[in-house]
Amino acid sequence: MPSSLPPPSSSQPYCEVSALDAGFIDLPDAMFITTGKPNGKTKVPSLAFLLTNASSKKQVLFDLGIRKDWETGYPPATVDWINNVYNTQIPRDVVDSLAEGNLSPNDIKTVVLSHIHWDHTGDPSAFTKATFLVGGETETLLRTGYPINPDSLFAHDLIPPHRTQLLKTDSWGPVGPFPRAFDYWGDGSLYIVDAPGHLAGHVNVLARTSADGGWIYLAADSAHFLTLLTGEAEVTVGHAAHGPHGCAHIDKELADLHLSRIREVGKFPKVRVLISHDAQWYKDNRNSGAFWPGHIPSL
Repeated sequence: MPSSLPPPSSSQPYCEVSALDAGFIDLPDAMFITTGKPNGKTKVPSLAFLLTNASSKKQVLFDLGIRKDWETGYPPATVDWINNVYNTQIPRDVVDSLAEGNLSPNDIKTVVLSHIHWDHTGDPSAFTKATFLVGGETETLLRTGYPINPDSLFAHDLIPPHRTQLLKTDSWGPVGPFPRAFDYWGDGSLYIVDAPGHLAGHVNVLARTSADGGWIYLAADSAHFLTLLTGEAEVTVGHAAHGPHGCAHIDKELADLHLSRIREVGKFPKVRVLISHDAQWYKDNRNSGAFWPGHIPSL
C-alpha cells in the first residue's frame, strides 16, 4: 500500500469540515461487535458533515442522518426494523443543524450519500436544489425498492433520478491505501472513496483540512464502533437480527479489507479518522466548536 497521501501543492485548496447533529440511535452492541454484551446498547450519533472548500466556498453535504418523521417517512419494513431493533431520537435533524449557521436546504447544491441505510438518508425531498451523488451500485437497491417490493428497506423514489449522479467507481484511481477514489473538485481537496463491503454503493470521503498536510477521513459505516478500528473488537457474525447476511455488512471479507485500509490511512501523519456513529467523539466534541457553524480542527 502507498505510505502517504498526495502532498500539498503551492496554494493548496483544502476543506473546512463541520459536523452536524442528525439524530441518535441505540445500537445493540452484540449485533455489531464481538465484545458487546448480549443486552447492551450504546446511544450513538448519526452524524452528517458539511464540507466547505476554503478557496471556492463550494459546499458538499455528506449524509443526511435520520428524518424526524421516521414513523411515516420510511418504508414499512424499515419502520418495523427501527421499532423492533433500535430506539431513535431526533432532537435536531440535519435541516435544524444547518439553520444554526444560517443555511437552508435550498442553499445546498450537492449531497453525497455514503449509502442508503435509513440513518444516513434523512429526508432528501427537503433538498430541492441539490444534486445527489451515490455509489453506482445503489441503483440496484432503488430499482426494486418499496413499493415495487413491499418488503424492501429502501424507497424506490428516495432520490430524484433527474438530480442523481451514479458514481461509477471502475474508472477511479488510487489515493493513499485506497485503490479507487475520485478527486471531486479536481483540486486535491476532497476525494470520494469507494468503500465496498457494507452495502451496495457505500462510499467514504477523504478531505484535506489544511494547506500543509492535514486530512480527515469520514468512514461512514465502514465501522459502527471505534473498537473495530483499534482492533479491540471484531465484527459480529451470525446475529439473528441481521437476517440472511448474519452481519452488519453484506460482504464481510470486503468490509474487513476496506477497514484494514482505513487503519493504514489512520497511521499517516496528520490524518483524523471519524466514523458516523462515534459516541465518544460526539461526547468530547459536541460543545467544542466542531459543529456547524464551527468546524473540526485540522491536525
